[in-house]
Amino acid sequence: MKNKLTHGFMVAAPSGRSGKTVICIGLSKILTEKGCKVQPFKKGPDYIDPSWLSAASGSICRNLDAFLMKKNILLKSFEQASNDADIALIEGNMGLYDGIDRNGNGSSACLARLLQIPVLLVVDTARMTRSVAALIKGYQGFEPETRMAGVILNNVSGARHAGKLIDAVEQYCKIPVLGTIPRDVGLNISERHLGLIPFKENASGASVIEYISRITEKHLDIDGILKIAADSGKSNLNRGRQSKSAGQSKACSTPDFPVRIGVFLDRAFSFYYPENLEALTKGGAGIVFIDSMKDSTLPEIDALYIGGGFPELYLEELAANNTLMAQTADSIENGLPVYAECAGLMYLCKGICSNNRYYPMVGVIPSVIEICNKPQGHGYVEMEVVKENSFFPVGKVLQGHEFHHSTLIGTDVIECACRIKRGTGIDGYKDSIIYKNLFASYTHIHALGTPEWAGSFLSSALQHKNRIKRKYPAANIVTPISETGEPSRQVAGYRT
Repeated sequence: MKNKLTHGFMVAAPSGRSGKTVICIGLSKILTEKGCKVQPFKKGPDYIDPSWLSAASGSICRNLDAFLMKKNILLKSFEQASNDADIALIEGNMGLYDGIDRNGNGSSACLARLLQIPVLLVVDTARMTRSVAALIKGYQGFEPETRMAGVILNNVSGARHAGKLIDAVEQYCKIPVLGTIPRDVGLNISERHLGLIPFKENASGASVIEYISRITEKHLDIDGILKIAADSGKSNLNRGRQSKSAGQSKACSTPDFPVRIGVFLDRAFSFYYPENLEALTKGGAGIVFIDSMKDSTLPEIDALYIGGGFPELYLEELAANNTLMAQTADSIENGLPVYAECAGLMYLCKGICSNNRYYPMVGVIPSVIEICNKPQGHGYVEMEVVKENSFFPVGKVLQGHEFHHSTLIGTDVIECACRIKRGTGIDGYKDSIIYKNLFASYTHIHALGTPEWAGSFLSSALQHKNRIKRKYPAANIVTPISETGEPSRQVAGYRT
């Protein structure tokens, strides 16, 4: 299927929890098995759904978000990632028209119009029949420039129910019904407080994908969906076949890479945008993966990146590895540049309280983390850098996102680099704890939206390397993202 324009579509819904992810997983697996190279995308900030779409398609799922990145950067990322694909599949988020303001800016519908692709609307039809037509007709007419190409009816109770739904849609909406997915508990993926359990943490993940694809293939009009995707090739998708970007290349060979950056990667820390790691390797960094629960010491590194995840689920294991925590604390005291996001911030605090138990952590941040039952910060963040630090200049406005069920106790003993303009951060006023060369924030950023991040990270790492006069042998630098979207531990020349 080479030398063809990439075709694509978005799978969206009237609201969250309508079945978008299940449909996207099923389609990704089905189309891949039919010989299509599927390039999945997730609209909005998300680490978990992309892990499933990557596994189902065998391709790295990437995020598209007009708040986190400029539109021209978003389009370029979309086109580059889709360059070698036959079909681009975008999973929307929330409701189709839900945006960041009253005008719906940043909605899934806005993204579909920007990419000039059709929308397949997934509707949860539980406890409705004829009313489904009123709902769909309203979505068709609300912003008519959004191209609604078909509907998929989910949670259908049986053949009689399906017949009534199809009759109503065909009579009133004049839009094809591309599938009626039965009510089936086997199609439900296990969830917890931040949404679905990530693919790698679900022991039966592969069999879940297999079951979803088998059931959805029986009930979806695959030929009809492929026709809609083919018709989308008339849009400006992939204007001119571009060469694969350097940031997405498999390997980058250099005679003498400048720095090594450690990255915590395990069950507790797994939230990394592929573009963030790619930006570091593109700049010449060697990535050394570290397991926070199994590795007792830090390898020789010039900087450390601790991303988001679920440390609250593995507190006993984390606390038991006190030698790694002690060495991490010593390294920070000795000037090691460290960038930590959310879970990383929690790990670097004095301790974490959960279910009336206290677990000691690294301790370079003197505050204590308390795990709460409800989200303490959720959504987009905008914050201004107001204090000197190792990563961003004063005056820089950072845009990111947060989703945390924890809060800090003892915020009067910390110094923060950023003032919150939108969102919550640490206490609604500030975020991004700084100490020596540490920058620890509840806010997640995306490298495409904050391109200077990688350069500053690499510069700080190089300064640290030169300060301690460390030298490394020559090696090939391999981009640490496999085609399935999983960070690869096969990094040439490094301990992994």
